[in-house]
Amino acid sequence: MPDRIIALIDDSIYAQSVCEHAAWAAQLCGWPVELIHVLGRREALRKSGFGRRLAPRDALLEQLDALDSERLRVATGHATVMLEDARAQTASYGAGEVSTRLVQGDLVETVTAPEARSAMIVIGKRGEAADFARGHLGSNLERVARASACPVLVASRAFRPIRRVLLAFDGGVSSRRAADQLAEIPLLSRCTIELATVGDRSAGLQAAVEEAILRLRAAGLRAEEIALDGEPEEALLARIEAAAHDLVVMGAYGHSRIRNLIIGSTTTQMLIGARLPVLLFR
Repeated sequence: MPDRIIALIDDSIYAQSVCEHAAWAAQLCGWPVELIHVLGRREALRKSGFGRRLAPRDALLEQLDALDSERLRVATGHATVMLEDARAQTASYGAGEVSTRLVQGDLVETVTAPEARSAMIVIGKRGEAADFARGHLGSNLERVARASACPVLVASRAFRPIRRVLLAFDGGVSSRRAADQLAEIPLLSRCTIELATVGDRSAGLQAAVEEAILRLRAAGLRAEEIALDGEPEEALLARIEAAAHDLVVMGAYGHSRIRNLIIGSTTTQMLIGARLPVLLFR
């Protein structure tokens, strides 16, 4: 497994929380942190194909190109300062090795490129363009969650110590993989994990629950199980509130009732409704 955390930094109110969540994971797992800010691609200006007759338009396009270049220069300078501030913050929160990288291009292509393989991606629930859009999630979050092969930690508005964890479990591939990977890394070594199912348990699901609990306990983790009734979204959110969980862990893809919460019609409601960080596994 690659041993690096990629933390996506922007100008949103989630930036500090991203730094704190990345530092938390880095301390527990001993991973270095790479802070990345992605500047969007500049749109190419179309040159006229009509020769001298449109020379005035060509001159205007040249002026616009110069303005675009100046905006890019200013944006690059601002991003450089922002990354340096984030580096200092992340180090102050206890992360060991912290580096920064400024990229111009597409965010998803940047974090999924072969050379960018990582153990975890940390991203804010919303970006700078959607800071106050409480009923929505950032578009980059959904794109990264869909594309990433590694776990994605969705940072909440503010960091708080993580002691109690809810693992939403349906016995499917991604939820079993979540349990397996949590058993392999020391990320939740100081936490109590509550493995929750929703609705009636089939014999197959019960067997998967027991296997996951044994796997987690064999790794030295404190794990317990709970069966909830009702609709997954409502039942899980109610349990999070009642048990004062600090982190939700879920599988990111699939077709079962719980896994559809992540990328699907009720995904947004779950991520918005749970006012705490969510760790997604594929």
